[in-house]
Amino acid sequence: MNQTINIRQAKKSDAVALAKLSGELGYPTTTTEMESRFDKLFSKSENGIYVAELDSIVGWIHVALIQTLESNAFVEICGLVVAESSRGTGIGTQLVAMAESWAQEKGCYHIRVRTNILRKKTRMFYKQLGFQSKKTQEVYDKIIHVGNLSRGSIRLI
Repeated sequence: MNQTINIRQAKKSDAVALAKLSGELGYPTTTTEMESRFDKLFSKSENGIYVAELDSIVGWIHVALIQTLESNAFVEICGLVVAESSRGTGIGTQLVAMAESWAQEKGCYHIRVRTNILRKKTRMFYKQLGFQSKKTQEVYDKIIHVGNLSRGSIRLI
């Protein structure tokens, strides 16, 4: 790659590009939705959002510091996408390196990523960067409808 890649912290004004790339990842969204999500995430220090620029934004990564009751803190790559036209050029590798740097700044030396088992190229990408598969799991979603929030003796405060 001949051009210099600039990795920088994302700004709200990047929302158009972030939304477009999110669609390439398989999660279509609007600019307005992306701006709203950005505001919620960016205001919290446990989130890092970075973009990769050439002449325009060609990739982004979102990382979050996760602390759970059952395990020590770790950083999770919540999303990573590189424009189809720029894949295979080292941009994803540089974005992951930024995530690792961010994790170290937070005092965390464990980084995790989850990917759909069907994304073979993605799985190979992470393995080449030293990530190891730890488990296979299922993801269950449930849409909670208004009125389903209290159950019997459980009282929500």
